[in-house]
Amino acid sequence: VQLVESGGGLAQPGGSLRLSCVASGFPFRIYEMRWYRQAPGKERELVAVISSRSTSTDGAGALKGRFTISRDNAQNSVFLQMNSLKPEDTAVYFCYVKVGWSEYWGQGDQVTVAS
Repeated sequence: VQLVESGGGLAQPGGSLRLSCVASGFPFRIYEMRWYRQAPGKERELVAVISSRSTSTDGAGALKGRFTISRDNAQNSVFLQMNSLKPEDTAVYFCYVKVGWSEYWGQGDQVTVAS
């Protein structure tokens, strides 16, 4: 299993970024996918979840109005659209999947929100 994130970087407050995660090594289309983030000095937290067929999504309550998770099963990819970014969104963002009893994480992608 491999998860590779991209799309992070520096954004200004109020700006937008779109993270991508390309998955391989498992039947992507049948698994729920998640995004987490970890800010400096803080615990890793769940950002958003999407079901295998995109029939349901969920996420941290405070982020729902600004962050949107989506997926493209044909491309084995999951995305996180982040709008109205705030400095407190600065963190390393991780793609995650649980396959059977095993958990897999991407390498993480740094998002920095600063003026």
